[in-house]
Amino acid sequence: MRGLHSIAARIESGGRIDAAEAVTLWRHASDEELQRLAGLVRARYHDADRATYMVMRIINYTNVCVAQCDYCAFYVLPNQSGGYVLSRDEVFAKIDGLLEVGGDLVGFNGGFNPKLPLDYYCDLFASVRERYGERVEFYALTVAEFVFLADRAGLSYADAAARLRDAGVHWVTGGGSEILTEDFRARHAKFKYTVADYFDAQKAIVEAGLKTTATMVIGFDETLDERLEHLQRTRDFQDETGGLFSFLCWTYKPYGTAFGGREIEPREYWRHIALSRIFLDNVVHIRTSVLTQNEEAFRALDYGADDFDLPIEDEVTQKAGARIELDLEALLEVPRSLGYTVEYRRAERPALLA
Repeated sequence: MRGLHSIAARIESGGRIDAAEAVTLWRHASDEELQRLAGLVRARYHDADRATYMVMRIINYTNVCVAQCDYCAFYVLPNQSGGYVLSRDEVFAKIDGLLEVGGDLVGFNGGFNPKLPLDYYCDLFASVRERYGERVEFYALTVAEFVFLADRAGLSYADAAARLRDAGVHWVTGGGSEILTEDFRARHAKFKYTVADYFDAQKAIVEAGLKTTATMVIGFDETLDERLEHLQRTRDFQDETGGLFSFLCWTYKPYGTAFGGREIEPREYWRHIALSRIFLDNVVHIRTSVLTQNEEAFRALDYGADDFDLPIEDEVTQKAGARIELDLEALLEVPRSLGYTVEYRRAERPALLA
């Protein structure tokens, strides 16, 4: 179709598309055309036949949360049975286990536990930095948890970010974003922060000299317009701050959740990765989710992704049906069989902290 040809020509010449043109691509471009166009944008930053990866462990330090998101199968409310907070020794044991399998990235992810003050987190992260130094990098919290902690502590986002930075934190990830529209949050996470809160906090994180990432989850009941609003807000934030190291999209796991539903097909995920790569032309790394797509995740490398991680644990998604494969070499054979040279990379330290 004529409009599709003009959109393709703009991408080929290094131009940027808007949301309406993204709709046209989604509805009318073939898989092969999306792969081709996403590959052109990918090639601005990366070799066509190369992909990078990390081995990581997500440490779910607590399962107590008051957000009550209907798509979560992990949380328990305060004072309910089954709630826990990991001890310092339990956290260290999990990090030691990660090092034993050759990994060096930890993600801390729990929830909105009202019994854990900001001091708890600062002490925990300082102890991890003291014990492991630069042998391990860690993603301390998500933006969602950061907002909750700052609010509970009565601190501005800037002051809360400074507290974490002084405790040895280098990264706060974009986790907890799911779909960044107010309508989505009203439907599924009415006790969570607003979209404006999210970006205000993330901007303060960047301005404090910390690094952050963009994330997205698809496969709930979100519309195409909502997906594109999320991508537009992400691109605008990157234009403004330049603080996003990467964009990671994964898929909703419905098992054991109040919302329920079904999983989307891998092909829809691959096409969304391609659309994200094309639209997020200012984000260097587009990451595919082995955690939620398993072996199917690697086909997304053909749709514009360039990076992935191999997780050895994440209780949040495992509770909702995620399957974690611990034979890492077998997993790596999949992208190799697709023609990619895979190289391990370490988490980068923000330049302002170097």
